[in-house]
Amino acid sequence: MSVLDERLAAPHRKRVVKNPVPWYTPRFWHGMRFSTWIGTLAHNHFDVSFTKSHTAASITLVSGLNSFLALLDRLVYSRKVEEVEIPHSPLFILGHWRAGTTFLHELLICDPEHTYPNTYQCFVPHHFVLTETWLAPLTSKLIPSRRPMDNMAAGWRRPQEDEFALSNLGVPTPYLSMLFPRRGEAYPEYLDLRALEPAQRQLWGTALHEFFKRVTFRDSRRIIVKSPPHTARVRTLLELYPDAKFVHIVRDPYDLFVSTMGLWKSLNEVQRIQVLGDQEWVEEYVLGSLERMYAAYEEDRQRLAENQIVELRYEDLVQDPHTCVRKLYAELELGEFASVEPALNEHLAAVKNYHPNHYEIADEKRAMVRERWAGYFEKYGY
Repeated sequence: MSVLDERLAAPHRKRVVKNPVPWYTPRFWHGMRFSTWIGTLAHNHFDVSFTKSHTAASITLVSGLNSFLALLDRLVYSRKVEEVEIPHSPLFILGHWRAGTTFLHELLICDPEHTYPNTYQCFVPHHFVLTETWLAPLTSKLIPSRRPMDNMAAGWRRPQEDEFALSNLGVPTPYLSMLFPRRGEAYPEYLDLRALEPAQRQLWGTALHEFFKRVTFRDSRRIIVKSPPHTARVRTLLELYPDAKFVHIVRDPYDLFVSTMGLWKSLNEVQRIQVLGDQEWVEEYVLGSLERMYAAYEEDRQRLAENQIVELRYEDLVQDPHTCVRKLYAELELGEFASVEPALNEHLAAVKNYHPNHYEIADEKRAMVRERWAGYFEKYGY
C-alpha cells in the first residue's frame, strides 16, 4: 500500500518483518502543512499519547517547513499549473486492498505512454512542483528501498496512492484512522462519498483534479491511478472524467480478509501518534468496508461503457500477466500492446522470484467471511 506498510504473516504464526521501518523514516503525516496538521489534531482533541509526543513534535516542525515551501510553490507555479489541461483521461485501477492493485499498477506503468503519481508527489502534493527535483534526491535515503509488507521496490520515485495526497491536502479520508487508531474508523462517509453534501463532494473532486493537474504539469502522459477507495467512487470519478478508463481486479476473499486485517493493524502500529489499544474495531472495519465499497461499485459500474472497464482476477494475472495485459489493452483501446511488451518483459524478469503470500484462516473466521461477503463470492466466482 505504501512504503510504510508492514509485512503480514498468516494468523497463528509469528509476524516476520523483512524490512522493519526505521525510526527516522517519515510518516505520511510529515507531508502535511501546518494548518492541515493543527486542524487534524484539533479534530481529534489533541489526543496524542506521551510516548508518541516526539513524533507529533517532529510533524509539527516539518509541517511549518511544508507551509513555507507550499507558499513558494504557489507564488512560482500557480498560474502555470492553472493553465494546464489534462490531455488524457486517467486510467483508474480499482479493487479492494491487497487484491493485487500494486502488481497491476507496476505492469501498466511499464508503458512509455503512461505516468503515475509517485510517493514524493503524494507525500508533499502542495510543493512537489517546486521541490521534487532537488529535495527528493536529498531525502531519498530516509525511505526504505523495499516495502516491508511484500519486499516490492519502494522509494520516492515509486508509484503511490493518491489517497495520501488528498489527506495531506487536508481532504478527509478514512486513512486518517491510522493516525489515531484508538478512536476507530475515521471519516467513513468519505469512502464512497455518497452521504456528502454537494459542496463537500465538489471540494473533494476539485482537490483531486488540482493534484492531477500538478502531476500533468510535470509529465503530460496518461496518468495511471491506483487507490482502493476509488472502487467506491466511480460515479464521482466519471463526473470529473467522463472518458476515464477503469481496470477492476478481484482476489480470493479469504486472502483479502486475512491480508487486509494484518495490513491495517500494521499501518496503525507504524503511523499512530497515540497508544495503540486493542484494535478490536479493525475486523468490523475490514468487513464493512468491502460491503460498502462493492455496494457502490456494482451500482456505479452500470454507468460505464464496454470500452471503459475491464475485470481481472488476481490469480489469472499472476499466472499469465501477458494475456491479461494484452486483453486489457485491446478492450480499453489503449494502443498497440506490442509497443509495451519489451518493457513489460523486462519488469517481469526483474520480479520473477517474487511469490505472493498465502494465508491461513481459522474455521470460524472463514464462515464469518463467507457469510458477510457472500455477494463478492458469488459475483466473482470464488
